[in-house]
Amino acid sequence: MTAQMTRRQFFKVTAGGVASVGLGALGLSPEQVQAATRPFKLERTTEARNICPYCSVSCGVLMYSIGDKAKNVKAEIIHIEGDPDNPVNRGTLCPKGAGLLDMIHSPNRLKYPEVREAGTSEWKRISWDEAITRIATHMRADRDANFQAKNADGVTVNRWQSAGFLASSAASNEAGYLTNKVLRGLGMTAIDTQARI
Repeated sequence: MTAQMTRRQFFKVTAGGVASVGLGALGLSPEQVQAATRPFKLERTTEARNICPYCSVSCGVLMYSIGDKAKNVKAEIIHIEGDPDNPVNRGTLCPKGAGLLDMIHSPNRLKYPEVREAGTSEWKRISWDEAITRIATHMRADRDANFQAKNADGVTVNRWQSAGFLASSAASNEAGYLTNKVLRGLGMTAIDTQARI
């Protein structure tokens, strides 16, 4: 037994199909509507913009953390993605940038200064003040021992060639300028940046 479709039913079915196709073309597909009703995993997070620390390209990243300072709950980064509003990467990330979350949560990540004293194989944690003081002391001793005021021809050169400096390419222009001025003022000639490594 076959059912006959009346002219009125045919127009209803046709109008429904045209409406469905029209709404789908406007971006209102049923899947998207259903996705909007499901709980979003980043719903309770705080979004922050940052720059990827790996190379000199300076791709923008969006970092999502969960936690509440008002309730004394330590914030923890749970998701990182490319920033679509950043003109450099427009939301894309290279494999290193895509692995930022793993780097942040790695148990091997260095979070504070450490030193290995001469003759030992163990690293010990030191304070930032102690680390900066030790670095400055070593730099001063090396510069005093190896600073060259004049070359063999008696020409003033004021250079310190026994040390070098590798600057961050993810730093701002201002930080790079100040770093270069300080190091050149000390007489250091071996200055490079991570962008060339």
